[in-house]
Amino acid sequence: MCTGRRSNRMALLNAMIKTLMAALLMLASSTFCGQAATFSMKRGLNLDQWTTWPGEERWAAPKVLLPYPEWRQHLGENDLRALKAAGFDFLRMPVDPAPFLSGRTGALRDELYASVLDSARMINRAGLKVIVDLHLIPAGGSRKVGMGEVMDDPAVFGSYVEVLRKLARTLSGEDPEQVALELMNEPVVDCGSDGPSLWPGRQRQLFEAARASAPGLTLILTGACYSSAEALAKIDPKEIADHNIIWAFHSYDPFLLTHQGATWAGDFIPYVTGLPYPLTAVPRAELDAAIEAIRKKIRDKSPSERRDGLLAYLDEQVASMDTDEKLESLMDAPFAKVEAWAKANGISPADITLGEFGMIRQEYGNPFVMPARYRAAYVMDMIRRADAHGFSWSVWSYGGAFGIVDAFDGRKAEPDVMDAIRSLR
Repeated sequence: MCTGRRSNRMALLNAMIKTLMAALLMLASSTFCGQAATFSMKRGLNLDQWTTWPGEERWAAPKVLLPYPEWRQHLGENDLRALKAAGFDFLRMPVDPAPFLSGRTGALRDELYASVLDSARMINRAGLKVIVDLHLIPAGGSRKVGMGEVMDDPAVFGSYVEVLRKLARTLSGEDPEQVALELMNEPVVDCGSDGPSLWPGRQRQLFEAARASAPGLTLILTGACYSSAEALAKIDPKEIADHNIIWAFHSYDPFLLTHQGATWAGDFIPYVTGLPYPLTAVPRAELDAAIEAIRKKIRDKSPSERRDGLLAYLDEQVASMDTDEKLESLMDAPFAKVEAWAKANGISPADITLGEFGMIRQEYGNPFVMPARYRAAYVMDMIRRADAHGFSWSVWSYGGAFGIVDAFDGRKAEPDVMDAIRSLR
């Protein structure tokens, strides 16, 4: 009888302990979710990554790579102060990690890290906060290492982790209210795969390396598959129990309109130019003529085995956004998905950022230039959505194909997008 009572008491005690532990875990979780990241921001712009795209065979020359990133070679502090005056409070600074992974830059490696630090400080001196964004791009030409190599080869991924670790250490002494670190831009992994997800484990590995080297910095994390809203919604943020995190997603919806003519964006978009934003911005007859011109390009230039599929896809895409109501629903969807995910996980809207959005101005070598009024209208519609959800945002980008300040070859972009942003002040 005594043995039975003792067993009952032990069972009751174990049950009480489990209940207490569950309560403590819930309290810890709610406390974690209630804390905000140290770094905060509202209105941002992405700086350029490369403008001259020097081949890797030239990377051993200091005059080619330094100062780094390359925008330092043509922008000064007055240019950055002008962005502050326009109403931006932070800049997202893409840093291509490929030079840090190249065998040609061994003698320059320390100078490259130091130059990234100096660039972040230069932005801070102009009165702007900065996100240092490790921004992989595909390998190609003489460039040997890119997103594919980092994701596909465990040894190369390990080298990338070490680059992140050293960069975090380099930035660790900076004011955490002024500098944040983004672990990887738009990871190309887990896209459409029904198999095990690779990104959560890899992101955790990156997070642990960065956090060990920079305990005080806010770290920017994201979902897989190009940092889409859908991929972010698959992340369980409680697997990384750290309050000093901001979660990023990107949206260029509708891709049919935002990437017109982009030769690097698949085998369909290069044929698409001349569509207005929104599609209802012009009379239907004018829209039909633009669509027919795209159909003609597909019929004349696309591979015969792909032609019918591309024409059908064009009609499907146009039908999905040919009224204002359809377009609004399409553009609202990523924001709604991220908001639902954040609420389900107790994440404050202030700890969510729309890290990239924008509309192409002109593809390299393509004569078509997207009318500036359409670009301004699209950017403002995306900003309104981000603001309505309480998310910070950063436009892509300062210059280049999507430039809102610069165009190509030292020319300036039309002022419409910047004027619209200035009107927000």
